Amino acid sequence: MPKNTICLWYQSDAEGAAAFYALTFPDSEVLAIHHAPGDFPGGHKGQVLTVEFTVCGVRCLGLNGGSYVTQSEAFSFQIATEDQAETDRYWNAILSNGGSASACGWCKDKWGLSWQITPRVLTEAMTQGGAAAERAYAAMMTMGKIDVAAIEAAVRGD
Repeated sequence: MPKNTICLWYQSDAEGAAAFYALTFPDSEVLAIHHAPGDFPGGHKGQVLTVEFTVCGVRCLGLNGGSYVTQSEAFSFQIATEDQAETDRYWNAILSNGGSASACGWCKDKWGLSWQITPRVLTEAMTQGGAAAERAYAAMMTMGKIDVAAIEAAVRGD
């Protein structure tokens, strides 16, 4: 196991979440499933306790910890997309699997984990600063899922 791993708390379905991520995002896979050697808060001996997985190459550990802790927007995965098709694919996969839409490219999966589905054109506009960044930011603030063409038009000043 690497020195630093992101640990994500799930109520009871870390295995389902990891399997969904592995099917949805590139360079993602379920690495190992570990069963509890004894009873634990929210579960019993023999149930899945932790799941090792990657999301876009980032090593994670899913912990089935019960309802004592819930996910919040304080942690999110930001997925950089190349175009509208890739943006749509990830956004739609999360929402069609029981997730919910939010604002400015954010959504939540059905386990409550937050995702930022962020086209590179938006990130590039924001980092260049100036009037183009202001226009891209103003356009983004009106969106749920990011509209790549609208961001590109905002950057151009159309």
